[in-house]
Amino acid sequence: MNPTEEVRVTTQAWRGFASDNYAGVHPEVLKAVVRVNEGHQIAYGDDTITAELQERMVALFGTEVGVYPVFNGTGANVVALSAIIRQWEAVICTATAHVHMDEGGAPEKVAGIKLWTVPGVQGKLTPDLIRSAAHDFGFVHYAQPGAVTITQSSELGTVYTPDEVSEISACTHELGMRVHMDGARLANAVASLDVPVADFTINAGVDILSFGGTKNGMLMGEVVVVLNPDVVQGVDYFRKSFMQLNSKMRFASAQMIAMLSDDLWIRSARHANEMAQYLKERVEGIPGVKIELPVDANAVFARIPADAVERLQSKWKFYTWDAPDFVRWMCSWDTKAGDIDLFVADIEKVLAT
Repeated sequence: MNPTEEVRVTTQAWRGFASDNYAGVHPEVLKAVVRVNEGHQIAYGDDTITAELQERMVALFGTEVGVYPVFNGTGANVVALSAIIRQWEAVICTATAHVHMDEGGAPEKVAGIKLWTVPGVQGKLTPDLIRSAAHDFGFVHYAQPGAVTITQSSELGTVYTPDEVSEISACTHELGMRVHMDGARLANAVASLDVPVADFTINAGVDILSFGGTKNGMLMGEVVVVLNPDVVQGVDYFRKSFMQLNSKMRFASAQMIAMLSDDLWIRSARHANEMAQYLKERVEGIPGVKIELPVDANAVFARIPADAVERLQSKWKFYTWDAPDFVRWMCSWDTKAGDIDLFVADIEKVLAT
């Protein structure tokens, strides 16, 4: 190709309800990336932009915290979990947790972490469920429970309250284990609960946090946040050895700074949540549609006839969950009410025929 030839990128303007990852990048985030693309900065996180992100996170949580930007959510979870368990220990999670179902076995393959799964209640852990897997301490034949991971908001679209997180943390710490929160959709939980993020993280006993950004409008990147340094070790080394150390880290840090500025992260998530509520309200009266789970955040789980699912998926992108008639419809920061209206019109048409 001639180096002066214009590169043309063809995009198709369509909307779907499969995942908030399908959405593009928020314009304010793109602007932030451009703004820091001037001059030189020290690589691997020793830049002034990452230092600013550190200050922003300290202000957000109200105390000194460790801040480690990484490339993606899977990387954040693998790094965070590795930093709070020992080689012979295991991590307790729900059977629907992202670390178990949707990370290609990365915790096991990359970090050698055994996952003990329990059923979950609408996608959430409880102290009783934790105790059901946290046993045989000192028995050499049993992978020793060392940590608990909870997903906020959960893979089933439900949100842990601050009291629920506090109860989980108290139970986990009483058993001598540590608490990790997978916050890929952390902002949606903040918007849903309408409380400061510290209320259900550091103040509720969480030891380490995967702070999500990609699903909420960033180009790429999450941040591992160390909330309790007394039980965390080696995050910087794990980040490097697990291929999550970004050499040009200023561009990742700038994105998260943009999200935290003027509460863009909460405003974007609140819009996604509101669109999910709107979708729920539009479909719940349609014969043949049954809402299966509380719509706490930006996901709607419903049952519709399997043949209707196939017909709708020929036009609209969305996922089935654990059965052909069990669907997940996900809203994002850029979902519009008009998108939902068009989708609902097709649902009504398909179910009517």
